[in-house]
Amino acid sequence: MTSKPAPARHAVRPLTEAEEAVVRALPLLINALPRAIDAVMIQEQQMSATEYLALMHLSEAPDRRMRMGDLSAACDMSLSGTTRVVHRLEREGYIERVRCDRDKRSYRAALTDSGFARLEEAWPSNLAALRRHFLDHLNGIDLKTLAAALGKVAG
Repeated sequence: MTSKPAPARHAVRPLTEAEEAVVRALPLLINALPRAIDAVMIQEQQMSATEYLALMHLSEAPDRRMRMGDLSAACDMSLSGTTRVVHRLEREGYIERVRCDRDKRSYRAALTDSGFARLEEAWPSNLAALRRHFLDHLNGIDLKTLAAALGKVAG
């Protein structure tokens, strides 16, 4: 059995102080930001941030409809989690589940007019929370460059 040689010590660069700060802050952001937005949305709109995201993605989809799997991917949730969210929104009259035309076994989530109106009502709270808890802290930072870098990391 052949083992790989250990990488040369000089090939690994230690983190700079700035790099270390970013690496340590990122997990905090990933956890804290969604919680903060969710808390605002629940307090002000009696709607979770996840419910808001589902309505938002549906509003942007062709005919305001998405296959459940596509909605799951857009919301970065499991299919079962998305189904629970859709059921809650369906009970409120914001979403309808409709059978797919081509595949009668699967469903699409469809945003209702009431759901679109609810999204428009909740939008200012979501936007204010995003600004207060995230964007307002990025003054002086090139947001296009930041967005491109984050996209590279995520992609």
